[in-house]
Amino acid sequence: MTSTGFTDPRPVHARATEQAAALIKTVRPEHLGGPTPCSEYDVRTLLSHIVGGTLRNAVIGEGGDGLAVHPFAEGVGDDGWAAAYDEVRVRVLRAWESDERMTSLVRVPWGEVPGHAALSGYVMEIVTHTWDLAEALGRADELDPALAGFALATARRVLPGDRPGDHHFAACREAGDGAGVHEQLAAWLGRAPLSRA
Repeated sequence: MTSTGFTDPRPVHARATEQAAALIKTVRPEHLGGPTPCSEYDVRTLLSHIVGGTLRNAVIGEGGDGLAVHPFAEGVGDDGWAAAYDEVRVRVLRAWESDERMTSLVRVPWGEVPGHAALSGYVMEIVTHTWDLAEALGRADELDPALAGFALATARRVLPGDRPGDHHFAACREAGDGAGVHEQLAAWLGRAPLSRA
């Protein structure tokens, strides 16, 4: 906790983006058309959203109008996703470096909030989409549970369990007995692991 009463999300955000970058580097061309737990996205569309959403987050951190940034990247070739994410990752980490940015108000898709709250929300997003990608690649057991724990705590704080069906996220579902923290996070956000059958 900082002296202003919030947990600084920047170290967790840096680790979450590093985890995403490492996973994106493992994507091969044959994966791109495959399904993800985000049912409307195949792997290629998910990568486009990860890159575009990270660019939006960077612009918000820089003090710009992130809502004007399309949350899907365009013009990235099938062999360019890792480089595209590395580029926006450097930018987003730089954008949120300042202590002042943590307490100043920023505008995000869900309203006007202090920077630390916005960045915590983006940790939740990148950790969740990294899980989506890891599930698609069959590598979900390689993810850092501490990052999912931070994201789950954020999700439970900002997203009601009984949210209406027209909310941005699907309705909560049961995680099931013995579910790991990533599956608990996914269930809170209305996702289910891909079938391995």
